[in-house]
Amino acid sequence: MRLFLVAAALCLALSPALRAQEAPEPGGPPPASDAPAQPINQDDTQTLKVNVNLVNLYFSVRDKTGFITSLHKDDCSIYENKELQKIKNFTQEKNLPLTIGILLDTSGSQMHVLPLEQQSGAEFLKDVLTPKDEAFLISFDINVNLLADYTNSPREIKRAIDRAEINTGAGTGSVTGNGTARGTLLYDAVYLAAHDKLRQEAGRKILVLLTDGGDQGSQENLKTATEAAQKANAIIYVILIADRGFYSGGGFGIYSGDRDMERLATDTGGRVINVGNNGKKLEEAFDQIQDELRTQYLASFTPTNPKIDGTFRTLNVTCQPGQKVQARKGYYATSDASTDD
Repeated sequence: MRLFLVAAALCLALSPALRAQEAPEPGGPPPASDAPAQPINQDDTQTLKVNVNLVNLYFSVRDKTGFITSLHKDDCSIYENKELQKIKNFTQEKNLPLTIGILLDTSGSQMHVLPLEQQSGAEFLKDVLTPKDEAFLISFDINVNLLADYTNSPREIKRAIDRAEINTGAGTGSVTGNGTARGTLLYDAVYLAAHDKLRQEAGRKILVLLTDGGDQGSQENLKTATEAAQKANAIIYVILIADRGFYSGGGFGIYSGDRDMERLATDTGGRVINVGNNGKKLEEAFDQIQDELRTQYLASFTPTNPKIDGTFRTLNVTCQPGQKVQARKGYYATSDASTDD
């Protein structure tokens, strides 16, 4: 059964289409597909923006003292499939419009930490949103709900966050058609946020995922969710916030979400921040994300391989010795009519 977003606050629904095509294993090139060839729909294969064969790449750079804001084009190198590329443009993009998707885990395992997420998430958006930025809010549990569509009003987002509540499915059932209502549709939420909401947006795009990392019942998986984010040129930050006692005391198995969340974040150019169930650490995690957004660079290059063949191209960015670069692991070489800056 196809999955759709339940528009709990604004009666808005995202596209119902969920695709079954498998993504490449995160961190490497995609496997060859044995599926019969299908006509290419450019709307469904939009990627990290390639316009006039120009690839735009956002990244941040740190050393032991913190984020570095004084780099120039000659300080960094970009490799596509291990081949050095010529950087055409290199700027620091702290003022470029920002689109933020907040994905809020409202499954039963988050019952004791949801109030922390609501308070810190609202404060984060109040601090980071400017009039030229936009944000939206999605909650996920046994369903995926659009609680607030695009807005630059922190007050509107706060009202939507405050309305979020835990949903374990008791007496309601799930839109997925699963045999049991119990579940956490984490990967479906990531896929829909990236594919249906962010894919058509320009500029910097990030998803902030507040969750314990557990998924149950999603039609999508780690690979397809990662692919959707990579194609939307969206950076994913995962704030791991968990009531570990839920897993140890309720017969819900062993907590095992950390590793998958690490792959989801790093393959899209983001990272995981583990805060446990500590409110102060959660506030610090949002502060760290703000710092990164203020120190991002945008580098553009025309690939030495000019083919627009839809293949996955690995990317590696290096700067000065002792500096750690945080960037996506690759992109899909597919043409697109719009620019990304």
